[in-house]
Amino acid sequence: MPFAATDPPLPPSVDRTEAARRRLAAQRVREARDRLTSTTGTRPAFDAELLRQYAQNRLSGSLVILMLIVSIGFLAGVWGDPLAAGAWTAAMLVIHLVIVVKCRKFLAEPANAVNGRAWRLRFVLLDLFFGLAWMFQLTQPVGVHESAATFNLFVMLLVVAISSMLASSLPVAVLAGTTPVTIAVALNFVLAGTVQGWILAAMALTAQIYFVLLSFRIYSSNLATLEARAEKDALIGELEQAKAKSDEARRRAEGANIAKSRFLAQMSHELRTPLNAILGFSEVMKNEIFGTHNVAVYKDYSNDIHNSGVHLLGLINEILDLSRIEAGRYELNEELVGLAQTAEECHHLLKLRAKNRGITIYESFEPDMPKLWADERAVRQICLNLLSNAIKFTPQGGEVWLKVGWTQAGGQYLSVRDNGSGISEDEIPIVLDSFGQGSNAIKSAEQGAGLGLPIVKSIIDLHGGTFTLRSKLREGTEVVVTFPPERVMTALEPIAEQGPMVPSDTPPPPAGGQDGGMSLRRRLRLFKLEN
Repeated sequence: MPFAATDPPLPPSVDRTEAARRRLAAQRVREARDRLTSTTGTRPAFDAELLRQYAQNRLSGSLVILMLIVSIGFLAGVWGDPLAAGAWTAAMLVIHLVIVVKCRKFLAEPANAVNGRAWRLRFVLLDLFFGLAWMFQLTQPVGVHESAATFNLFVMLLVVAISSMLASSLPVAVLAGTTPVTIAVALNFVLAGTVQGWILAAMALTAQIYFVLLSFRIYSSNLATLEARAEKDALIGELEQAKAKSDEARRRAEGANIAKSRFLAQMSHELRTPLNAILGFSEVMKNEIFGTHNVAVYKDYSNDIHNSGVHLLGLINEILDLSRIEAGRYELNEELVGLAQTAEECHHLLKLRAKNRGITIYESFEPDMPKLWADERAVRQICLNLLSNAIKFTPQGGEVWLKVGWTQAGGQYLSVRDNGSGISEDEIPIVLDSFGQGSNAIKSAEQGAGLGLPIVKSIIDLHGGTFTLRSKLREGTEVVVTFPPERVMTALEPIAEQGPMVPSDTPPPPAGGQDGGMSLRRRLRLFKLEN
């Protein structure tokens, strides 16, 4: 059955970059679509929020506008016709009441059921009627009273300022509510035919332009605030989504870790138990403990079975060790370990294998080296893995050098060097990876899973040491592992003999020398402080 060719999976970083690019493109498409469907050029959600701000501002300033209407109506009745002033005040109060009722009705509607275009038109028309009503009051000729010009200009500035602030979330409403008032006052000043009238008309127009620009600036600030809030909400949503995915991935990882631990425990029991039986019976058959075989080839078969079982058991042990290290379950049983003695014992264990391949192992150990505070089994495994690799990849008649010595910082190192085929520079990261094998190992079909060097590196990392691999193709390979100075156990100087500590009623005689009559307890305390 033919298989369909598929593209290789992208790295996680590429996936995240592509996902972010797709989200950004989708967001831009949505924003462009919202602007096309909106009458104001902004998002519909922003339009509804700006209308809501307009209604809230109108309600919050309703009492101020009510007091302004009553005050202007009273002054107009004092300076002019009381009946006309009363009618104007009543009309203004009705318009103001309608605006308040409409704003409350708008705020009472659900946000998702608001018809933004219709409400915007209503608010603009109400502001227009409000401005026309003010224009009717301010069309009184300037010459009727000597203070009428100042009064009209003051009222115009007050109305324009309040309307610009309250309706800043709806710039069209600002223009609809303030333009009639400004035009009425300016024309009234111009029709007076005086220089002062022209100056006041120019001042009125300038004030109108200033307050309109100010309202547009406030509108832009409100819009920027809404955009920032929307972006923050989007980021919070993405963060919550990423957190949910992270929690789900963490739960899956914990489940996988539990399954891995169960698998390791089950493999350790289910595989090692029958393997031990196979190794035991095959060794009995190989050594012909219960008698010689009737067929000589059976002895060779039992020998092959035993060797294969030993190899399989070693492979299982390596996989289990690496799995425990990766899962953080590899515990160090630290004790005093002699690095040179351990290296010598490992050399003795592998001497026969090297001799069968015609390989000579040279030793070079520094004398009188103190012991290390380390895991004896782990140190032995490091040495055996490095020596086994060196013997495995060294040709017939080759040489291997085993060295133990001091580092410049006061630590200890173990070095294994061979004159084998070597490793190319681009393959060094491969052989240091789990289950990675170089081209020479693949060509020579050497047995192994490629776990020796990764296990060595992980174990030396647990000890706080360093792992160094130097190799050159067709010249050889050298692996150096170092243990930090903190793990080197130095002997303490012996305490001077002070005589037996026997209770006595007679005080001891003062000791001679520079310490005088210093007690043993004080000497010990000073010794601890000095060290």
